[in-house]
Amino acid sequence: MKTKEVKEEIERRTKEAYEKMFLDVEIQLKKEKEAALNEARRKEEQARREREELDKMLEENSRRVEESQRREAMELQRKEEERYRELELLQRQKEEAARRKKLEEEEEIRNSSKLSNGNRSRSKLHFGMGL
Repeated sequence: MKTKEVKEEIERRTKEAYEKMFLDVEIQLKKEKEAALNEARRKEEQARREREELDKMLEENSRRVEESQRREAMELQRKEEERYRELELLQRQKEEAARRKKLEEEEEIRNSSKLSNGNRSRSKLHFGMGL
């Protein structure tokens, strides 16, 4: 009987050992699976943060480019307005010079016609007196 009891005890202990071993393996697999899931979540979160950081960098670069283009456009507009004012000033100066020249020419014509009228009247008097 003792051998039967020993044999049964050995089988029971062997069965318990196998069950414990399978349970330990199952627990270890669950731990590894959980660790793998946690690592995957961590990597996914890191990738999300990196994408967000990259998006922020792209937005900042885009904002800087737009600001630079806006400043360049404003500077170009300022230069064009300044050039336009210079051209207007030159045009006004030319018009003023032309107006002064015309007035001077008209004055010269008036002066020369006064002189020639004065000479004619003197000439006529002179000729008239000689008769």
